[in-house]
Amino acid sequence: MIRLHDITKAYGPLKAVDRLSLSVEAGEVYALLGPNGAGKTTALRCLATLLTPDGGSAAICGVDVTHDPLGARRRLAFLAASMGLYERLTAREMIGYFGMLQGLDARVLEARLDELIELFGIGDFAGRLCGRLSTGQRQRVSLARALVHDPPVLILDEPTLGLDVLSGQTIYDFIRRERERGKAILFSTHQMDEVDLLADRVGVLGKGRLVAEGSPAELVASRGAPTLARAFLDLVTESQA
Repeated sequence: MIRLHDITKAYGPLKAVDRLSLSVEAGEVYALLGPNGAGKTTALRCLATLLTPDGGSAAICGVDVTHDPLGARRRLAFLAASMGLYERLTAREMIGYFGMLQGLDARVLEARLDELIELFGIGDFAGRLCGRLSTGQRQRVSLARALVHDPPVLILDEPTLGLDVLSGQTIYDFIRRERERGKAILFSTHQMDEVDLLADRVGVLGKGRLVAEGSPAELVASRGAPTLARAFLDLVTESQA
């Protein structure tokens, strides 16, 4: 479902992503970890067609993201760390607008709007302008906007950043539900508890390179560490040496 092969992306002399290869299968949740500046967001943005890689290849459901970016976008949802909602649209209008951009039929879109508003608990503020929403409310709208066309692949960049416990739990429940529906889910995070709760496999980035990969239990065992957080710190420290 998701394939990255030797992806490289540089900003001048700095290689943000260096020959990164990974894959995510249908019905799998893959967590991408790394310190700030390790290349997580750059890698996800290349995969989501927002950046063009300098080398390597990436594909969504077999569609090359460089050669057919529109085809790839139809098959993925991308949630950025910065939400970027249109402040003068209501929450419902915001989701509906992106549904129209995805080419959804009017009747199909109305049903989908009702489904997403219920799914993410948006009903109480569906008619409120996005500029007047709280951080948690904005994140729910942003996620519903990204998912309006119900794609098979989800790419989530720090999906719970800045959220309270209740809003974060809504995101966790959603990720579990989508995995059960057979979606391929790739997300970045700094929160080790999220990885323990959600991830089937983990990739650790250091200086743009994949320095370790495996299940949370496998990473802990490979380092002889008491926790995933300790294993992560050991791997990152080693990669910076």
